[in-house]
Amino acid sequence: MKEKNNQYQRSQRGRKPKEDPSQFRYTVNLSSAENDYFQLMLSKAGDIKISEFIRHALFNKEIKVVTIDKVSKDYYIRLTNFYHQFQAIGNNYNQTVRAIQKNFGEKRAYHMLSKLEQETLELVKVAKEIENLTKQFKEKWL
Repeated sequence: MKEKNNQYQRSQRGRKPKEDPSQFRYTVNLSSAENDYFQLMLSKAGDIKISEFIRHALFNKEIKVVTIDKVSKDYYIRLTNFYHQFQAIGNNYNQTVRAIQKNFGEKRAYHMLSKLEQETLELVKVAKEIENLTKQFKEKWL
């Protein structure tokens, strides 16, 4: 059997020991009001461990607070969905024009294309309105 000369000699298994492990522990007692405030600040800090939060607060390190505005997120999701629908309409537009010209006579195709043009102008108006609403939203909320 091989005996280890030094008891601190590390075997090949397990986790590598830290150079400067955190081994000092302190306790703090808080009142109900202080605890409520602490929990509020901790929740605003987001996904952070309590010990890290306290350490950052003690040593005046920056505590990053990320807030997610549900209204902005919902608006963004709906705007993205609308954009995809608008893009799908644009992709099908040329195919529709070709099909109308191919399957109908010249007079009938002209009449149908004029209707399609009117609807396209309505889509452009809606797109401009959405653009204006988005600008207003950015100025007010972002």
